[in-house]
Amino acid sequence: MNMRLLAEQPTITVPAIVSKVSDLIGHTPLFELIRRADGARILLKLESTNPTGSAKIRMARQMLDEAEQNGSLRPAGRVIESTSGNTGMGLALLSAERGYRFTAVVDRHASKDKLRAMQAFGAELVFVSEGEALATADREALAERMAADDSSSIWTEQHNNPANGHGYRTLARELRDVLGERIDCLIGAVGTGGSLFGTARELRATGPAPRVIGVEPVGSIAFGGDGGAYHQSGTGTPPGAEIGALVDYTLLDEGIKVTDAQAFNTARYLARTKSLLVGGSAGGVIWHALQRFEAAPPRSTSVVLVCDGGEKYLDTVFNDDWMRERDLLDDTIARELEPVFADAL
Repeated sequence: MNMRLLAEQPTITVPAIVSKVSDLIGHTPLFELIRRADGARILLKLESTNPTGSAKIRMARQMLDEAEQNGSLRPAGRVIESTSGNTGMGLALLSAERGYRFTAVVDRHASKDKLRAMQAFGAELVFVSEGEALATADREALAERMAADDSSSIWTEQHNNPANGHGYRTLARELRDVLGERIDCLIGAVGTGGSLFGTARELRATGPAPRVIGVEPVGSIAFGGDGGAYHQSGTGTPPGAEIGALVDYTLLDEGIKVTDAQAFNTARYLARTKSLLVGGSAGGVIWHALQRFEAAPPRSTSVVLVCDGGEKYLDTVFNDDWMRERDLLDDTIARELEPVFADAL
């Protein structure tokens, strides 16, 4: 089957010429990944077409908007955030656009390209560790201390900031504009919880509630378990970190865990067979969507939130040596996916 932009998508009215990069946020396309003869389909919401290539610029904008409105962020102030990269890239771009200073508290688990991109927008990087391990708790503790020590600063605190979830109202409205009530299942990665639950809450407020499926890495603790190390970036809750307030279990119908191997090899499979580059955690979400596709009801529509593209992971997920060093290459993933697509239109 040839992948294609969803034929039903109407022309969305946007300015032909914009004067700010932030005017380009949103209006991201829906992409039909697979369809059965009985009309069941999986659509991908490709957030990589946003500035900085990620959904998280939506919530970065909302966090700054609300901080400006409540007076906590003043002209020429400083924005501080603990980030694995995508939120930081959004805040760095928007801070540059609005005249704020931005400090990103990071660890070396983050993609080097994301770190370089933040610096390109003028961000200051503060590292909490030298090792490769994810250090979410240490990052957040340092970000909080830095903001407390500087009266001109705010810590946007993405894991517990309601503005994070509010930032995805526009995403839900875009889905409603195109699909109306034909959204049976919403599947997304769960990190801060903002993208999945912010979208789900707005969909529930504007029409029939879809079934909501959250996906996190094996090793993350949001859906239970002792936890452990994992390589998926920008998603999950590692051991020792607090589960964010935006993870709304009342909206969750099912929580699923995927391995790094499943996530990354699915991303690699899509690049090589479907010409689509998606990020590592997005590969895990798509993996699960494809696993459940055979049981999907006729004429059902499953929407997968693809929060970023694969261009930031060329040195990791799409690097054979990096994958091999971590024992993540697994040819069985492709063999499991091939029959799913073979049986589709």
